[in-house]
Amino acid sequence: MADLLAGLGAPPRLAAHLRAVHDVAHQLVAWAADSCPGLVVDREAVLVGAATHDMGKTLHIAELSGPGSAHEEAGRQLLLDGGFGADLARFAGTHASWTSPTATIEDLLVSTADKVGKNERVPELEDLVIARLAEAGGRERWEEYMALDEVPALVGEGAAGRPSRRRFRCAPE
Repeated sequence: MADLLAGLGAPPRLAAHLRAVHDVAHQLVAWAADSCPGLVVDREAVLVGAATHDMGKTLHIAELSGPGSAHEEAGRQLLLDGGFGADLARFAGTHASWTSPTATIEDLLVSTADKVGKNERVPELEDLVIARLAEAGGRERWEEYMALDEVPALVGEGAAGRPSRRRFRCAPE
């Protein structure tokens, strides 16, 4: 990934963000495997998706510090052109469209890693992850909520500038 970023002239800030999101995704996938063994997750896809999801920002630099979605399709195309399969390049385009009915657990985990990595909270996204965990684990949503509540401490410990114990909010059923 470092070679790909260097070849695209990625700013150091983007490389640092992608590394951070990859690290959060690594912890999320490990946590999900321990917490919900019945959940089938393509670990490698999540890790590659986390490490490449904002690759299009090498072409749309303004979106590093401001809003915009032009980087999504641009990133997907960059990855396809760079030899990534469509199954992995898709994360560049899906990391912001987690509300899609076709979003997979892998899409949701990449999106969650991106948000947690920026210390952003999206209750609707968290609720979708909770629903998938409950479905796979055969537990009640509140049980999965309690398990997911541990994640901010897991990924937040030692992260500079990010509170380590923020609560996930679960919408009432």
